[in-house]
Amino acid sequence: MQAALGFAESQTSHVEQEVNATVYPEIQYPALIPVDTSAHPFAKTVTYYSSDKFGQANWVNGNAGDIPMAGTELAQHETSVHMAGIGYGWGYEEINQAQMLNRNLQADDAIAARQAYEEMVDRVALKGDTGKGFKGLINHNEVTAASATTGDWDDATEDEILNDINSLILGVSADTNHTAMADTMLLPYAKLNKLATSRLGDNKVPILTFLKENNTYTAMTGKPLMIRAIRDYYDRTGFRVGYKPAGGISKAKDALVYLSLIKDELGDRWLQPDLFRFGASSLLGDIERQLEHHVTGQYSAS
Repeated sequence: MQAALGFAESQTSHVEQEVNATVYPEIQYPALIPVDTSAHPFAKTVTYYSSDKFGQANWVNGNAGDIPMAGTELAQHETSVHMAGIGYGWGYEEINQAQMLNRNLQADDAIAARQAYEEMVDRVALKGDTGKGFKGLINHNEVTAASATTGDWDDATEDEILNDINSLILGVSADTNHTAMADTMLLPYAKLNKLATSRLGDNKVPILTFLKENNTYTAMTGKPLMIRAIRDYYDRTGFRVGYKPAGGISKAKDALVYLSLIKDELGDRWLQPDLFRFGASSLLGDIERQLEHHVTGQYSAS
């Protein structure tokens, strides 16, 4: 039975002191989209400008009567500002019960409001809002798109998958007259799983591991390619999908690659046993050897 802040508790029950809070998906937009908060919060529009240069040098005659001209162009753009909100509050009964129980009203509701706000911004930034005419990062018609050779990669070879990804990277470069290159790839969970669990040839290296170091962007800049999964499945269904790498994982150092991958791409929640585990019995022997080395400083025979 519950009434605001009052709970009925059995005197023979052990009461845990810690409250188990529900874990929510990571907010992604701050790491993917620049955020500018310099405008006044009640401005009705945001005006910004873009500039460009034009002109092309060419051969001219001796009288110099046909000299090509160069110049600059300045364009003005304006976008509307729309107000959104989320509220929280305490009722009269809650305030008085908190006073009666000598308890401070916690900031949980304020934190919940902030979470709801961030989730909305994340959704609009990534997927847009048709009602307000906003386009999101993953459905904007001016963002370079490319079609995979075999669609969902179910029947694709390793070379075809690598070619699809490098074609996309080069597509961004070509569309921007080679002034920019894609440094981040956003993949559906199923495709990220395909890259992480498919081995490349006979060297037993996952395509994902190979791809991070061997791609067009890294070859031209010397910087690593960032690969992330958009957790659409969780967002749409509310169910978390577990991950179980299996086959060919016999060394602890190989296991660390998967642990690092899951932590970086899905967060700490996916490192829990109910969502992540290894399906490789041969890995146990190497873990025992590593623990023995940690204690004794020596390896036993494998």
